[in-house]
Amino acid sequence: MTSTAEIRPTPRTSRLLWILLAATCLGAVLSVLAVQWCRINGWTDPGQHVHMCYSDFALLFTERGLAAGHFPFLGDAPEGQAMEYPVLIGVVAGVLSWLVPGTGEGPERVLAFYDLNHALVVLCWLGTVLATAYSAGRRRSDAILVALAPGIVLTLSVNWDMWAVFLGALALLLWGRGRPGWAGVLIGLGAAMKLYPLFFFGAVLVLCVRSGRLRSAVTTLSAAAATWLAVNLPFMIAAFDQWALFYRFSSEREVSFSSMWLAFGWLGLDGEGFSLLSNGLFLLCCLGVAYLAWAAPTRPRMAQLCFLIVASFILLGKVYSPQFVMWLIPLVVLARPQVRGFVVWQAAEVFHWAAVWLMSAKITSGGEFGAGHHLIEAAYGLGIVLHMATVIYLMVQVVREILHPERDVVRRGAPDDAYDPLAGVLAGHGDTFALPGLGRPAELRLRW
Repeated sequence: MTSTAEIRPTPRTSRLLWILLAATCLGAVLSVLAVQWCRINGWTDPGQHVHMCYSDFALLFTERGLAAGHFPFLGDAPEGQAMEYPVLIGVVAGVLSWLVPGTGEGPERVLAFYDLNHALVVLCWLGTVLATAYSAGRRRSDAILVALAPGIVLTLSVNWDMWAVFLGALALLLWGRGRPGWAGVLIGLGAAMKLYPLFFFGAVLVLCVRSGRLRSAVTTLSAAAATWLAVNLPFMIAAFDQWALFYRFSSEREVSFSSMWLAFGWLGLDGEGFSLLSNGLFLLCCLGVAYLAWAAPTRPRMAQLCFLIVASFILLGKVYSPQFVMWLIPLVVLARPQVRGFVVWQAAEVFHWAAVWLMSAKITSGGEFGAGHHLIEAAYGLGIVLHMATVIYLMVQVVREILHPERDVVRRGAPDDAYDPLAGVLAGHGDTFALPGLGRPAELRLRW
C-alpha cells in the first residue's frame, strides 16, 4: 500500500500541481494553435491535410448524422451513417451534438461541435496529467512530460482517444491506491471507449499470480466485465447491428495508416487474414511478457508491464493512426521516465505525424500536392520506420531494466528493491509463483 506520507498534501506538492496545471494549459493553447487554420477555414480537403489540422470531430458531426439529430446506436441509422466506434464514444458524440445550438450542417455548428469536444479532451488531458503525477510516487514531477508532450499537443483533437487515456490513467491510479474493484470499473469504462485499457488487466493478472493475490485479479476482472456489460448491454439490445459494427469493422478492415503490415501485402491476405496474423503475434508477445513477469529476478512494476503490452499491440496492429501515440505517453512516463529517450521518441512521432498528413494531402488532392517527386512517400516510409524503431528501443530498455532493476530510475534510491508506486494490494507480498530462466528460482505455488 502507498504510505500516508506519499499521498499527504504538502506545500511542495501544491506548487508542483500548480506547475502541472500551468504546463497543461500551455499545452492546450498550443493544441488550439495547431488547428487554427481549420477553425478559421473549415475542415475541407485537401486543406485540412496540408495544414495538418484534420479532426474526426468535424467530419463525423456531418457524416454520422449527428448534425441532423441522430444519436449513435439508438434507432435506425441513416444509410452509411452508423458510428464505427465503441459505445462510449458514440454517447459522448451524441450528447455533445445535442448541446450545439441551431440546426443543419453549417460551418458555425461544425465549429461549435469541434470546440466542445476539444474543450473536453483538454479536461481529460489535465486529469491524465494529475493521475500520472499521483501514480508516479516519489517522481511526481515526471508528469510534466505528459503535460507538454508534443504527441498530445498535435493529436489531441484528431479523435476521442484522450477520453480512454484518462480512464486508463485513473484505473492505474486506483489500482496503485489498493482499490482493485474501482480499478476494474475504470478499466471497463475505458474499454467501452477504446479497447486498449483492457490490456492493463494482463499486467494485473500476471503480477497477482506471482504475488499470490489471485483474488484481487478476479475482483478487478469482475468489476471490469460488469461495468463494460452495463454500458454496452442497452445498446446491444436496442441496435445490435450498429453496436457490432465496430467489432466487424476492426476485424474486416484492410491494413492501413502506418501499419507494419503495409510491407507484407505480398502475402495476399485480406483484412480478416491480417487480423488473425496480427492477433496471433500479439498473443505470443503477451505470453512473452507473462514469462518475463514470472521469471524476472525482481517482480516488475505495473507500469512496465502495461507499457510492454500496449506497445506490442500498437506495433502489431493493422492501423497506427497518429493519435495512438497518446496511448503510450503516460505509460512511458511511468515505466521509463528518462527525458532523453522520451524526447527522441517524441521527435520521431512528430516526424511521423507530419509525414502522415503530407501523404494524406497528396492523396486527397488527387496527386496535385507534391506532384512530380516521391519525397512525401519517402518521408512517410521513414516516419513509419522511426516510429517503430523508437518504440522498440523503449521496449528493449524497459525489459533491460526489469532484468536489472538497479538500472531502473524509479527504483533507484528506494529502500526496497521491489519498490513500485503502483503495487497497490500487492505491496508487501512476497512471491509465491515464479519460473526459472531469467535469474529467479522456480516457485510454483498458486495462492488465492
